[in-house]
Amino acid sequence: MSRKIGVYVCHCGSNIAGKVDCPGVAEFAAGLKDVAVSRDYQFMCSDPGQEMIIKDIRDYGLDRVVVASCSPRLHEKTFQKACARGGLNPYLMQHCCIREHCSWTTADPEEATAKARRIVEGAVKRVADHQKLYSREVGVLPDVMVVGAGIAGIQAALDIAKSGHKVHLVEKSPSIGGHMAQFDKTFPTLDCAACISTPKMVAVSQEPNINLMTWSEVEEVTGFVGNYTVTVLRKPRYVNEDVCTGCGACLEKCPTKAISEFNEGLGFRKAIYRNSPQAVPSTPVIDGNACKMITKGKCGACQKICPTGAIDYEMKETREVFHVGSIVLATGYDTMDPTPMREYGFGRYDEVYTALQFERLNNAVGPTEGKIVMKNGQKPEAVAIIHCVGSRDRNYHEYCSRTCCMYALKYDHLIKDKVGHDTMVYNFYIDMRCFGKGYEEFYRRVQEEGVTFIRGRPAEVVEEDGKLVVVGEDTLLGINVRLPVDMVILCTAMEPRPDATEVARVFGIAQGQDGFFLEEHPKLGPVSTATDGVFLAGTCQGPKDIPDAVSHASGGAAQALALAAKGTVSISPTTSWINPDICVGCRVCVGLCAYSAIEFDERRSVAVINEAMCKGCGSCAGYCPSGAAQIKHFNETQIFNEIDGLLGMIPGWLPPEMGGGEQPRATAEQPGDQA
Repeated sequence: MSRKIGVYVCHCGSNIAGKVDCPGVAEFAAGLKDVAVSRDYQFMCSDPGQEMIIKDIRDYGLDRVVVASCSPRLHEKTFQKACARGGLNPYLMQHCCIREHCSWTTADPEEATAKARRIVEGAVKRVADHQKLYSREVGVLPDVMVVGAGIAGIQAALDIAKSGHKVHLVEKSPSIGGHMAQFDKTFPTLDCAACISTPKMVAVSQEPNINLMTWSEVEEVTGFVGNYTVTVLRKPRYVNEDVCTGCGACLEKCPTKAISEFNEGLGFRKAIYRNSPQAVPSTPVIDGNACKMITKGKCGACQKICPTGAIDYEMKETREVFHVGSIVLATGYDTMDPTPMREYGFGRYDEVYTALQFERLNNAVGPTEGKIVMKNGQKPEAVAIIHCVGSRDRNYHEYCSRTCCMYALKYDHLIKDKVGHDTMVYNFYIDMRCFGKGYEEFYRRVQEEGVTFIRGRPAEVVEEDGKLVVVGEDTLLGINVRLPVDMVILCTAMEPRPDATEVARVFGIAQGQDGFFLEEHPKLGPVSTATDGVFLAGTCQGPKDIPDAVSHASGGAAQALALAAKGTVSISPTTSWINPDICVGCRVCVGLCAYSAIEFDERRSVAVINEAMCKGCGSCAGYCPSGAAQIKHFNETQIFNEIDGLLGMIPGWLPPEMGGGEQPRATAEQPGDQA
């Protein structure tokens, strides 16, 4: 069947045209079979460029369009919408990439131009077999689920609740606040962390549109964008939240102690506990592994003293099911355990602390009531702070954790302020990265307070004559240093939470090379994910300080609200399709599908796709032994046609039924309409 194809080659300023002869590629495309018009333009994604495509569709009666420009991830939807405005089905357009796949990766201009020609030829051959596909609209449930109640999750939940939508806020810990609840001060203004976060935490507990579920985890997610079904596992608290008044009598009477996770192992808590006096909710929780009544059937002191009878040792875990239109993930980060870095002595020397441990030492409700002292109760006379422990390190994490420089500067000031201005404070750093508002000014302030900065990562921390000695090199002075100190603070890397892989599996999202959750696009989609209706907020997407985490959370909330406010969402038609005439009923695809989108029809003995749940990932099509599973818009004929164009005249590489054989490559001299 004869087609009328329009080809449009974008210069992308000099991004493509700097290496590729774009007019030459357009001229070459004009000679390809079925090409009715071929043009090049400096910025095809601009309004004039799009109007050019729309006008040609109408004037030439084009029934197919090929756009050769940047990545389809960036502008495929832009050109699909342009085709739709011109009256052409958007899926009769093929977007091929001659920027990332060609000009940016090919050094020689002649090779880049030749490669661009092959890419365009492949797209022209492919688009000839494109078929009309149609998106469909489905309704969006108004409720939203936010997973994780650190400062990012709190912000997202409050933003959504203010719009009048119901929010189900799920938190894995007994109380909300995340790591920010452990801090004493925040940089660079040195505001009280509790003074900032506690009002927001209280607002969450008092907001009627927020259903707060602490000590809970999301167990299963099914459904699709706008219509998710989420199963939440609620762990037994052994304290009835509806009856407890938070008086704290049970905390005083409990005789059993356990190591405090909230205090980073520096102190103890009771078997029945709450993380801090400001904890929200104020209802305590009983540690089932530490409580003697639960483990041995002996004690019951808390139950005897409770004036409201809130203690219930017979509580069991329960599951609740919620139906939501979208999900915001704000599961946060963890700090790296520096124990494997034995050169720094963490876990071997008493006075080597992680950053979070120092936060608890400095906190007024921490194990030392805010006094910066060593384990012997004495104040340190000299402190070394080592930056980038686990960050910017090929052996651990290659990325920068972004916050370490600034919280190290905060520690400098706090030590000088609380311990004494005559206390020696040494900062071992690689580069000082003070990028935020007011950060550079804070850096200068700390320098003026007499803190010593040594450029260079220490080789080791050793113990000599009862003193810690930091051994390293000052790379600016070009000398080796051995500094005796009383205390060492390790600025450990921010890293994904240990359960990040499991969380990614449950919610059907991807992780980047660094382990953090992967956004849809680093610039244009920083809060979206590849799974429609699931958004990211805060440090689960990557290291951030508090202002960036809060603003990122508001962005995630805005995306969720956009879905809820519109009330409908368009479902992409590029899903799998299983040919019932070919399917042999082996059921391999049923177990393979990551989205549970394939069911087995027992009556017909064939597999069937649930298009609402299918993401078009192609796993079933790639594995199906009978070839029954295909992806709409990416079927075998289309793919092989594109490969045929890319490879050119290679005899016998394709079977005849797939269009194989010797086919002469088109040249610019062959006839074709040029406009």
